[in-house]
Amino acid sequence: MQFHDYYQTLGVARDATAEQIRTAFRKLARQYHPDVSKEADAEVRMKEINEAYTVLSDPERRAAYDQLGQGFQAGQDFRPPPNWDTGFEFSGTGFGGHGAADFSDFFAELFGRMGGAHGFQGHGARQGEDHHAKIQLDLEDAFTGPTRQITLKVPQTDPQGRVRLAHRTLNVRIPRGVCEGQLIRLAGQGAPGPAGRPAGDLLLEVHFKPHPRFRVSGRDLHLTLPVAPWEAALGAVVEVRLPDGSVKMRIPEGAQSGQSLRVRGKGIPGNPAGDLLLELAVRLPPADTPQARQLYETMARELAFDPRR
Repeated sequence: MQFHDYYQTLGVARDATAEQIRTAFRKLARQYHPDVSKEADAEVRMKEINEAYTVLSDPERRAAYDQLGQGFQAGQDFRPPPNWDTGFEFSGTGFGGHGAADFSDFFAELFGRMGGAHGFQGHGARQGEDHHAKIQLDLEDAFTGPTRQITLKVPQTDPQGRVRLAHRTLNVRIPRGVCEGQLIRLAGQGAPGPAGRPAGDLLLEVHFKPHPRFRVSGRDLHLTLPVAPWEAALGAVVEVRLPDGSVKMRIPEGAQSGQSLRVRGKGIPGNPAGDLLLELAVRLPPADTPQARQLYETMARELAFDPRR
């Protein structure tokens, strides 16, 4: 995917004011609108101009685009990093994917799924608009339910319409048993209400940071469990460390690599709790000492075993 330089498309500087962006858009729209333009590529150019204006005229999209696109040139190969939008606070419609299909793959990749899938709405005249942000937590937080300090990036505009990112920090109580995609609602932390009415809410969409050992699926935890050859062949009881303690696991005699075992209720807490799913992986000790080589040679001579039979 190629990077789109929206400032270059509109012919404005990166610190352009909102009025300068509007003026540039109107001038280009008069020049390339398919109904009036004689240019051969008028329809394509108008589509590019509309896309650039859709991003740069919206303070939230523009702030996210500016932070993500630093150092990239038009046409350069580009892939947004995973979870690049984590920590952005935006309004219910700020990053919505409305009309994303009318624009490029670049636009859809950045903005097509940001907020649009949830349909967050304000509350009409009763209170201010809800805001939304994605946050990343440690898997262990789902087991302990701690209070975490969360810092959000909040797009703001100055009197000239230039966009900057401000930050605000909140202490958030994480519910025990929270799972991927769950929303934590903070009442009154959204947009101020009209005419002195109550503020909207802030909805935090939970995602887990990659874990070095576990993979999360709903409330279930998946873990690859290494076992020694003698544990697999003879059976054994091994201790498995969990985010909130440990569990004794019985390895059946004759276990094989790839075999799956399930422990009920040892996943993420809930009603019901998730399960722990273990995939066994038999690991061989290296033959890096004379004693180890001798043991392997004895096995090779005395065990009638052909793994390819």
